[in-house]
Amino acid sequence: MSVVSQVILKADDELRYPSSGELKSISEFLKTGEQRIRIAQTLADSEKKIVQEASRKLWQRRPDFIAPGGNAYGQRERNQCLRDYGWYLRLVTYGVLAGDKEPIETIGLVGAREMYNSLGVPLPGMVEALRCLKEASLGLLSTEDAAATEPYFDYIIQGMAA
Repeated sequence: MSVVSQVILKADDELRYPSSGELKSISEFLKTGEQRIRIAQTLADSEKKIVQEASRKLWQRRPDFIAPGGNAYGQRERNQCLRDYGWYLRLVTYGVLAGDKEPIETIGLVGAREMYNSLGVPLPGMVEALRCLKEASLGLLSTEDAAATEPYFDYIIQGMAA
């Protein structure tokens, strides 16, 4: 939920107008709007490149994943991994746009862990895959934009590692 939504809901729950401090937090949030949109656009426009780079890094680091018996062995399994990369990248952009980690949690971090556990996908492998996705993504952003984006990747990585 965005800062704006949080302020409005809190003020409404307490039957009051937003405080000057809350309005200031909204103002600060709005000042970063162009940056958040720029980051989301860059990640969306570069999804294919990011997914290719991240998967290349992962297969180099963990060739056992694509070897016979590995969780990404076979074209179907490999395609599912690549599909998941795109999904996690979208989750990051949702968080960036909202300026909050709540969309990441709400849309599916907990459900994703449960799904991977039920499918027998090793979570340490998913964590490594997410680190590769983070590296490939942040490498396309300016230092300032990467710093603003990194906490959303870290949140997902920590959530999967827990």
